[in-house]
Amino acid sequence: MLQIKGLGKSFRGDSLFRQLDFQINERDRIGLVGDNGTGKSTLMKILSGILPPDEGEVIGARELTFGYLPQDGLFARGRTVFEEGRSVFGDLQRLEEECRRLEHELAEMEHSGPEHHKKLERYSTMSQQFRLQGGYTIDARVGTVLHGLGFSRSDWNRPCEEFSGGWQMRIALAKLLLQQPSLLLLDEPTNHLDLEARNWLEAYLQGYPSALVMVSHDRYFLDATVRRVLEIRNRSVHFYKGNYSDFLRQRDERMVQLVAAYEAQQKEIARIKAFADRFRAKATKAAQVQSRLKDLERMERIELPPQPKPIRLRFPEGPRTGRAVLELNDVTAGYGDTAVFRDLSLILEKGERVALVGPNGAGKSTLMKILAGRLPLKRGKRKEGHNVIVSYFSQDQDDLLVSTRTVWEEVYTVAPNHIVPQLRTLLGCFLFSGDTIEKPVSVLSGGERSRLVLCKLLFSPANCLLLDEPTNHLDIRSKDILMDALRDYGGTIVFVSHDRYFLDGLATRVLDVGNGTAASYLGNYEDYLVKKEAGEEARGGAEEQTGERTEGRGGAEAEVRDRTKRKVNPYKVQRLTEKIEELEAVIQGHETRIAVLSQMLSSEELYRDYPLFRSTMEEHDRL
Repeated sequence: MLQIKGLGKSFRGDSLFRQLDFQINERDRIGLVGDNGTGKSTLMKILSGILPPDEGEVIGARELTFGYLPQDGLFARGRTVFEEGRSVFGDLQRLEEECRRLEHELAEMEHSGPEHHKKLERYSTMSQQFRLQGGYTIDARVGTVLHGLGFSRSDWNRPCEEFSGGWQMRIALAKLLLQQPSLLLLDEPTNHLDLEARNWLEAYLQGYPSALVMVSHDRYFLDATVRRVLEIRNRSVHFYKGNYSDFLRQRDERMVQLVAAYEAQQKEIARIKAFADRFRAKATKAAQVQSRLKDLERMERIELPPQPKPIRLRFPEGPRTGRAVLELNDVTAGYGDTAVFRDLSLILEKGERVALVGPNGAGKSTLMKILAGRLPLKRGKRKEGHNVIVSYFSQDQDDLLVSTRTVWEEVYTVAPNHIVPQLRTLLGCFLFSGDTIEKPVSVLSGGERSRLVLCKLLFSPANCLLLDEPTNHLDIRSKDILMDALRDYGGTIVFVSHDRYFLDGLATRVLDVGNGTAASYLGNYEDYLVKKEAGEEARGGAEEQTGERTEGRGGAEAEVRDRTKRKVNPYKVQRLTEKIEELEAVIQGHETRIAVLSQMLSSEELYRDYPLFRSTMEEHDRL
């Protein structure tokens, strides 16, 4: 489907990759991985045709269509969210408009004559084309994708320009999914998605009917969606079969084999050199020595790729605390007249690592601000324990940075003297390397600013860390380094993250935030999912049993009461609603079509054309 031959690209004189040769086939599921700065986004832009290569070529099939989602920079305006999603069906919308026009004209015409017959035939052809291409299900499809990506029904009629950058990328992603190009190129599609939207997108892409190439720093997401991994390393590409976990295992196996082959070759080289040194002066061995030295020259040397040095971060800890670190007692808090939480009571204990989960808008960031003492309470009390020092990180802390400083100066001014020699390594953990270290803070992107603030936390002693989405804008290796540092940390941690691997690896307790409260579950994120599902099933089972007993007593009113108490799954309700809307659209289309066919059957012109009469009659009977 797409062939890449001899591809090369340089940036500011440095080669990102060279002589790349590979092929993308129909229905391929490829995860593109590599260290920061190896050229993943550049390669995606070349594949999409946005950026030309310095050398080589990209050859695509004639009928190939591309859909490319960059990391950021897209902004929709001039339509509502629903209209923007519907705009990808431009051809079908024009076809629909033409059908409506013909319906109006047919209604105004006499039901006989060649012109009427001609219009009927045209309408029949176009309406059938509209139906076969899924025209009657457009709205249902748009609604399903928008809902899956986190847009509520009230959002659908809002102008696109009212939405922030992250939601703008969701709009762009929705349009690509609705277009269904034959090659979908997604550069970090989960960056701006919460857990529910990630789970929905994961399921959607598993059933995607065409080829997919994707960059993502969510290893669970990659495991679930890709079947091949393409790694950019040492300016070249290496393919691995399977998902991301398979890639890690195979790469380690290849490295073990490569090291063994390298060591065996080094022994052989040393043996040949020792033989040459020993017998070089002997005339009887001269020919043999020369032969072996020629073998040595012809030998293709095995080179070991440079391996990243193991890095361990350490968060400085404050003084010892008591058992209770933070307490909320009957807290009501929110914004203006809106209370996000009502009568919330909560205790955080020493050494806990608490994850806050819940959909966008549930109040996770609000709860973090309450815990940090950044949001005034309407009622109730926030209490810090003995010796507690809170360090708070969020995505909007520009006030902690000095715009006139460089990245290096920002961390240098707060780093202890013994850390200064390691600053470049530490900055590298947060994806600052090379020239970016000397960039002024004033020109940094939002993601770069967030990483810089997070890096500075390493130099502020605290015994309670409140981290609101610390994994945003980090690659997989940086997340692993951060997770290891937080595991080693002896203080209390409360954090929000949309990375399930990070949640599973770090959390010892989960707070499910929503409906003005926070339900507590012991264990990591996987434990939380199992317990929550089991709890819902248990409650549902108990309610069903209650209903059965009530029915046995013959109480009709009690039976109705029990039925209304049963837990309603909003996701199932939404899916059923969408299915009903889709079926209603199909029924409406059939009714319109039946009316037109009935009109055709009442025309004397039709009976003179037997093949057309027969097909019209069969279609009428079928509908």
